[in-house]
Amino acid sequence: MRRTPRTVLAVAAVLLVPGLATAQQTETSRSVAGGGVAIPGWTGQIDAREAGNGQTLNDAKLAKDGDAMHVVTGPAVTYWNPANTASGDYTVKATFREPQYMNLNDHPHPYGLVIAGHGLGTDQQSYLYCAAYGNGTFIVRGFGPDPFQMNGRRGEANAAVHKAAGAGQPVTQEIAMSVKGGKVECAINGTVVASYDKADVVATGKLSSTDGLYGIRFGHNTEALVTGLAVTKP
Repeated sequence: MRRTPRTVLAVAAVLLVPGLATAQQTETSRSVAGGGVAIPGWTGQIDAREAGNGQTLNDAKLAKDGDAMHVVTGPAVTYWNPANTASGDYTVKATFREPQYMNLNDHPHPYGLVIAGHGLGTDQQSYLYCAAYGNGTFIVRGFGPDPFQMNGRRGEANAAVHKAAGAGQPVTQEIAMSVKGGKVECAINGTVVASYDKADVVATGKLSSTDGLYGIRFGHNTEALVTGLAVTKP
């Protein structure tokens, strides 16, 4: 009897699962025309892997669009204003509107909030972020300064995270990150989707503190408008 090699069977299995083959492909980060940071007081940094591929902050774009911040990437990037800090107990919130879901990519990419930023723009930076995808999933990750994951490599689904009706359709997410007492939480569209003991994020290899800069973060090849970025105290 002729046997089919296991590697062939494995490849065939991947191809038979809708979307899995595409999701495992590496999508190249584009370069945004007219890129750079065009909002006074703001700056940013692209991910080290993107920089290693020869890209710079000018390959992504942060600009004003009415009362919104308009972000178009390019390489995955974190943006912040050094004047924006939060300490003690606080909540940082903003609304992210993706006008055309997946208009620049072939699979969903995330966008969200950054808190607890220290040493941003250096090789010793640390921060925590919560980001939503337009397919109903979210991730909580950080740098300390090495990357760390709080809810797994691919994140998780939650009914509170809005889903776009389809590619090219709009989707909006209201994201909030809170530090209160001994907890660090992320809420999306009014529902807490992730809650951690502070000791789980302020630890060796993770954060040195939950105090620090706050800002926004976008995956590569993504476009969205950000409004209402603000910090409140209890």
